[in-house]
Amino acid sequence: MSKVLILNGSPRKSGTISTLLKKITEGVREKNNEIEWVDIYSLQMEPCIACMKCRPDGECVLPKDDAHIIGKKIKEVDALVIGTPTYWGNMTSQLKVLFERNVPVFMGEKPNGMPIAKQKGKRAVIVVSCTTPWPFNFIASESRGAVRAVKEVLHYGGYKVIGKIVKPGTKKNPNISKKILSKAKKMGNNL
Repeated sequence: MSKVLILNGSPRKSGTISTLLKKITEGVREKNNEIEWVDIYSLQMEPCIACMKCRPDGECVLPKDDAHIIGKKIKEVDALVIGTPTYWGNMTSQLKVLFERNVPVFMGEKPNGMPIAKQKGKRAVIVVSCTTPWPFNFIASESRGAVRAVKEVLHYGGYKVIGKIVKPGTKKNPNISKKILSKAKKMGNNL
């Protein structure tokens, strides 16, 4: 049995990202895995202050808040499912705050400054939505930029990204096709 942490980086608890994450959760449940769901916009987190003390200390030195709690959960699970709508070709601000506050959870540094992956071998799925329609969401680097930003964090953590789901054009076509929903459930099965 695996432990899976679902990080909903959307402020909309019933939006496209939430719907896709719920479908992935269905697939994860079918394998009797342990699941925990976190709505990032419900967390109380201070932003990173770039003090760099987390690098030698191995933990964020800001007063304890939800970023510390979620960082501990990330360490304890076997897989992450990260969902975010696309904001200016990137992940949402709150999700980025969570990741910035947890740099030492994902990576360390050798004395020569080379990164050390601290979550090596764990699996991850990335889910992104975008109001920009296909193919412009990729041409203009909208959803592609959000996927790349999340992948960057996962890369330095040592995760193996086993899949991604991108739902473009949500402004004019908010409906999610059966094909995408089926893909989401299958990804959950693969975790």
